[in-house]
This record gives sequence, C-alpha cells and structure tokens, in this order.
Amino acid sequence: MRFNVFKNTVLLFVLVLISCASKVKKDDVVYHEPLKHIQNDTSVVVGANQTEVYLPLLKGKRIGIVANQTSVIFKEKDSLFLVDPETNETKFEKIIYESTHIVDSLRALNIDIKQVFAPEHGFRGKADAGEVVKDGVDTKTGIPIISLYGNNKKPKPEQLKNIDIVVFDIQDVGARFYTYISTLHYVMEACAEAGIPVLILDRPNPNGHYIDGPILEPKHKSFVGMHPIPVVHGMTIGEYAKMINGEKWLANGVQCDLKVISIKNYTHQTKYSLPIKPSPNLPNDIAINLYPSLCFFEGTNVSAGRGTNRQFQIYGSPFLNAEVFNFQFTPQPNEGAKYPKHEGKICYGEKLNNKANLNHLNLEWLIKAYQNTTDKAKFFNSFFIKLAGTEALQKQIESGLSAKEIKSTWTEGLEHFKTIRKQYLIYL
Repeated sequence: MRFNVFKNTVLLFVLVLISCASKVKKDDVVYHEPLKHIQNDTSVVVGANQTEVYLPLLKGKRIGIVANQTSVIFKEKDSLFLVDPETNETKFEKIIYESTHIVDSLRALNIDIKQVFAPEHGFRGKADAGEVVKDGVDTKTGIPIISLYGNNKKPKPEQLKNIDIVVFDIQDVGARFYTYISTLHYVMEACAEAGIPVLILDRPNPNGHYIDGPILEPKHKSFVGMHPIPVVHGMTIGEYAKMINGEKWLANGVQCDLKVISIKNYTHQTKYSLPIKPSPNLPNDIAINLYPSLCFFEGTNVSAGRGTNRQFQIYGSPFLNAEVFNFQFTPQPNEGAKYPKHEGKICYGEKLNNKANLNHLNLEWLIKAYQNTTDKAKFFNSFFIKLAGTEALQKQIESGLSAKEIKSTWTEGLEHFKTIRKQYLIYL
C-alpha cells in the first residue's frame, strides 16, 4: 500500500473549474486553495499504510486505538489542477485521496478492536477547540469511544483492563500547544502503569523543518504545554514519544513499552501536505504553517480568524488601529467555532496568505498588534503565559523589545534542546 501521492492524472474537468472559479471573488479564491503551495514527495509511506509490518503485532490481541479523522490508510489518488481565471495559468490545487479509516480497515482484517480513544476535537474531528467531547459509540462499527479530553485526559485503569496493546495513530502539526502530544503523554503513562505496550503509526510533521520558540518552564506546565521543549520542536509523533520515554517525563519516571512504525522515504525537510484537516480550524497548508506563530493570539484579545473561512491565515481585533490595519473581517459562528472571539464585530488586522512557508517563528505580527492596540493593559490574558510556557515573552513585548532581541534570549535553550533531540531522531 504505497503512499504514492501523484498518479500523473490530471482530471479532465479543468474547463468546468475555470467557469466556476471566475464566479468567485479573488479574495475568496486565495483561501480556498488548501494544498496550493506544497507538492508532496511522491514516495512517502506513512506508518498506517504499512499493514504488512504491524498486522502481525495485532493478530490475536485485544486492541485499543487512539484515533481521529486523520487516522486513515490511503488508497488511490488523483491530482486536481485549477486554472487561474486572471492569468490563465494552470496551478496545482490539491490531491484527491481515497482512504479508509484505520478502524474500519482493521475491523475488516478481523482485528479485535475493543476501544477507541478520541483526542481533542473528537473521533470525527468536528468539536471546537476546548469543547468537551463526550464518550459514545461509533455508529458505523459499534465500538465504544472514550474521550481523552476534558476531565478524562488520561485513560483510567478500568478503561484499559481488556486491552493487550494500544495503537496511536494521530496526525500532528509539530507545535507544543497542539494538544495531541499531550494526549500521547497521558496514553503512554497509563499504558506504562498498566504494563500495556504502545504501537505508534508515525506520520510526517508538516512543520518538522525547523525548531524555534521559548522553552517551556516547568511551573507553567499545562495541557497546552507539558514538557520543557520549544514551541516548534521539529519531531514526528514517533520521535516525540521516544523523547518522552527517554527523558523519563512520565509520572514517577516510568517508561512505556514502545514501538514505532516509521515513515518510509521521509526526512524532516520533506515537503508534506496534509490530506485531511488535523482539526477544524487548520483547513489548509497555509494555516498549518502559520499556526505556531499565530496561536499566540489565542492568549490576547486578537482573533486569529476563528469564525471565518481563513482560520490562522489572518489576525485582527476591534481594538486595533484601523488606520494602520486596512484589512477587516467579521467573525461568525461556523464549524469549529460556535462562539468565536469578537463574534459579529468588525476586526481590523492583516491577511497573511502570502506570508506562508515560514521556517521560523514569527513574532512581528504579535508585536505589531500590541503596539497598535487601543488599550495595552487589556491586550494579554492569562492564557498567553500557558501558550508561551514562560512569563518572559509577555514582559519582553510589553517592554518594547524587538523580535530579534527577544529571539536572542532563546538561543541557549534551543541549542540545549537540539542536543537532547538528536538522541531520539528517526529521520534526518
């Protein structure tokens, strides 16, 4: 089951797309090109697709699986191209994937799945950020679903009592405050305490090409930052799990019986477009690339675009200077944002679709917004320090330091982290 992205098949309805695209406003076209700027390596094979490697480890055992909408085995694919109505140039638009959810695939192969454990956003990935996800039953398979978000972030012993091995297959985006790695921690911890092995089906990190940000201080540990790592860590889920184990970050220094099914034909410099949204508010490559930089706004009175179709591709606030920021938007409830920040209010800010493909953490937007807000005392909220993992960043911005000056204070911590990270890398 090779994960061959391009099949050299250009769909024949390009002319239809030309006529459709010409009816769409230019501003909308920009944000509906989910896989425009990255073309995948054609030979990457994700862990889930390597059934010949891991099926023998599951046969005859009772399985628990940590999964969401990204947990799929890929099948045949086609390439979709879009003709720009202004330039008449044909551009790569996205890849059409056929896939089967891993739960359905394993059931079809007579693997005995006892429980599905769901992270933030739920098993189908529809819940808002921070929304409580309830336990339930998968309507398609009848398998019980246990939420690992809210009050039950760590599997309880009774939820693991009929499990022989736990499979973890979740697509991550490589940011410390993206909570799937926190779920990974608690799953590994619970399994280590129960003597249950964990099998990770690894997937590429779309932000794995760089490392940046302040190191989290232990006193600011939370579910959006559990370990002393930078904001952008440059590791896959499999590598990160090895680090959790090796650094003995689990409670009481316990270590998990861990096996990783590694990605074939992948390095941290491999460009990789996610075929399925990893969460409701990361709809495309641009948003995923900008997310580590823009998520800091979640700890301020500035919107990062939730409640629009440009999530994490814009930022703005009613409190920013309209003479400085000439772009505006109005958040409204939508999928993944039932109650968006500044709902129904005009926000002034910037659109950043042409700023994507970052290889560093950008602080300029955060600093610019702070310097041009109407009331600096109300700009930050208590969540900001949890996201930053340190009190220093807020103080540095408030004191007027430049991005370059702030980043210079991260150098020693980043170099130390890189030394530790090397021990756990699977990929170059």
